[in-house]
Amino acid sequence: MPRNNRTGRSTGRIADATSRPFPRSTQRSAVSPRSGPGQVRIVGGNWRGRKLHFPQSPSLRPTPDRVRETLFNWLQFEIAGRRCLDLFAGSGALGFEALSRGAAEVVFVEDDPAAAEAMRDSLRQLGCDRARVEPRDAFSFLRCGSGGAPFDVVFVDPPYDERWLRRACTALEAGNWLAPGAFVYLEDAAGRGAPDLPAGWVLLRSKQAGDVGYHLARRETGGAVGNASRAKGSA
Repeated sequence: MPRNNRTGRSTGRIADATSRPFPRSTQRSAVSPRSGPGQVRIVGGNWRGRKLHFPQSPSLRPTPDRVRETLFNWLQFEIAGRRCLDLFAGSGALGFEALSRGAAEVVFVEDDPAAAEAMRDSLRQLGCDRARVEPRDAFSFLRCGSGGAPFDVVFVDPPYDERWLRRACTALEAGNWLAPGAFVYLEDAAGRGAPDLPAGWVLLRSKQAGDVGYHLARRETGGAVGNASRAKGSA
């Protein structure tokens, strides 16, 4: 049984990453050597080691294996049984990692038709009925507002050139997409530093690997907090 396949509601804890320091890669688009062009490897959970295929495109840059490993070490008590949203899903690497580790449901949002179809193919191959793919623009999806249960964990990894992190965070908050205490993963160019968060969010973790900056925030339920509050793991 995966060590993070733990049921029940939030423990209120974020685990320390147990992986060793990352090599400082200069190529953001490159995945770990264990993956290859047009494929991504699931690094943990029930599907550990499975390789998923996606269309090769300069616009698709899966979060590297070691970054995903650290992220899911942070979230190891917070994924099983939770509802997750993978915005700007691309290859779907983050959402599939969550499913592998016991997420109750994942919604993938991706406007590239070929990438969306590749995710559907992967779900069929895995025999997974705990996810759906929304083949649409992320902001169009968010403008609709949450019509059902809010999400416990959200992955936000937009194109770096677009500088969309703050816009996406604002839309998540405005559309009531987030459960109280929801965790939000944010990925951006490392040179931009810590992300600008909405009032009421706290930055829990912040690291970088090469030119990748990756951060974990939480939506607090009692009052506004600033970016500097409880930030750990800065590289």
